[in-house]
Amino acid sequence: MALNSNYELFERYPDNPILSVDKWPYKANSVFNAAAAKLGDDTILLARVEDYRGISHLTAAKSTDGITDWQIDPNPTFKPEPEKYPEEIWGIEDPRITWIEQMNKWAVCYTSYSKGGPLVSLAMTEDFKTFQRLGPVMPPEDKDAALFPLTFNGLWAMLHRPTPRSALLGAHIWISFSPNLKHWGEHQEIIRAREGGWWDANKIGLCAPPMHTDSGWLVLYHGVRTTASGSIYRLGLALLDPENPTKLIRRTDEWIFGPKTPYEREGDVDDVVFPCGWIKKDGKVFIYYGAADSRICLATADFQQLLDFVLKCPHNDCMN
Repeated sequence: MALNSNYELFERYPDNPILSVDKWPYKANSVFNAAAAKLGDDTILLARVEDYRGISHLTAAKSTDGITDWQIDPNPTFKPEPEKYPEEIWGIEDPRITWIEQMNKWAVCYTSYSKGGPLVSLAMTEDFKTFQRLGPVMPPEDKDAALFPLTFNGLWAMLHRPTPRSALLGAHIWISFSPNLKHWGEHQEIIRAREGGWWDANKIGLCAPPMHTDSGWLVLYHGVRTTASGSIYRLGLALLDPENPTKLIRRTDEWIFGPKTPYEREGDVDDVVFPCGWIKKDGKVFIYYGAADSRICLATADFQQLLDFVLKCPHNDCMN
């Protein structure tokens, strides 16, 4: 299997970053961690924007080719409303978008930063202009959440990452189920952070929403390695059973993409690549990722190559 010159599955867009504060229509400190979706013939991003207070909100940007000529909303698209939703007092962050065909709406899972810590909130939209909040759906500390686009045995499913108070227990990816998108249960841990010297030891989390394939649900996740000089965020792949998403059937042992360029290694938070959104287009997968918590970048990969790569992972490697 031929990889690019960096021995990674994804190839960076040569004119990265595609969006940053110098292209933003209003004052902001940083623009990063954008959700992504196909809206008709366009690509829409719902970007996290941090202001000069350190509080984040979400703003939409739209492009015909998903690469250039982004049309950015002139004002914040989705702002915190702590007067009505006190869990949003310190901002809203890191959205993931899922098209729910059954409802003919987009579901936006996002992190609300409450006084009790970050938690998962959910909103619905038809046009990325008006949003119906469903409020908190997971208590703190919890984040990195996204919905599956359909139900399993009549229940909606969500991937998310609760964090225990003790760091010794690690942070892992869980799945939960709901009959109505509001009340969640049947919580199960499905992808564990590894231990020891692995690139994804001790702390992992979902990146983009799960992508349906004929072989299963393709999951893009981040792993965090703690070093003497700080943390490094890299990406890996996992595959969940197509009918039973609680079952992990494949997982890459190597990372497939990590910070290497100056715009990924230097910023408000160094050494971070963090996608919240991906789309499939013309046989390719586009990931839109926050680079060093300071800008939005693009990388692409051949869809079949991604799937072939994760399918070559032996079953027993999944649980290492």
